[in-house]
Amino acid sequence: MGGVRVERTGGVARCILDRPPLNLFEPGLIADLHEAFAALARDAGICVIVLGATGRAFTAGMDVRVLGALDVERARGLITNLGAAIDAVHQAPVPVIAAIHGACLGAGFELALACDLRVAATDTRFGLPEVRVGVPSVIHAALLPPLVGPGRAAELLLTGDTIGPEQALGWGLVNRVVEPSGLDGAVDALVSRIVSAGPAAVRLQKELIVQWRETDLPTAIRLSIHAFATAYAGDEPREGTRAFLEKRTPDFRGPR
Repeated sequence: MGGVRVERTGGVARCILDRPPLNLFEPGLIADLHEAFAALARDAGICVIVLGATGRAFTAGMDVRVLGALDVERARGLITNLGAAIDAVHQAPVPVIAAIHGACLGAGFELALACDLRVAATDTRFGLPEVRVGVPSVIHAALLPPLVGPGRAAELLLTGDTIGPEQALGWGLVNRVVEPSGLDGAVDALVSRIVSAGPAAVRLQKELIVQWRETDLPTAIRLSIHAFATAYAGDEPREGTRAFLEKRTPDFRGPR
């Protein structure tokens, strides 16, 4: 996976886009991203994934040279493969935190939308400029309207304009905005809070978050009831409640 580097420390995996300076998407990077997240999904020991990037940008999107060489069938194949890769991020069985800096554009913006939490550096620019090169924004851009509202989403989708991190924060698009030097620390703080929770409960919660996005309210409630009952197949609820009553930190390392 030459375009993606995966590093693991305990239950935390860091998936790094490593095709600087702009980490532009092309068939090789798309395949590497898909392969990396497919492998992480199979690892039962992972509690959280951080998705970041080297170079000047999180990712400035699709390589325009690739777009310019497409016909109808090749366009369908490319976008299908990209959709599958980003969906592997969206469907990851554990929380995915995007650590974003520099340009976060087009397919890169869609990749960030597929993550559960987003922390942005103050030098970040978000945008969906596809209409400016003659194609629509597609696949996981569909996550944008429920997140920021249909009017704001339409403005970004129809104009191709970019917005800065403070505006993104005000719109609810990102969870934190920090100076570039503080990006790793802010992400690590979120990671620490997630890994201190029950790992099975976190996996159940992540599964529900994805299901809630994709279904109606009555179905979401039925799925939630099932998840709550399923939690009691393990010891985490008993350990968590005992620890609360005993005023101590819970130990979720495994069955006793």
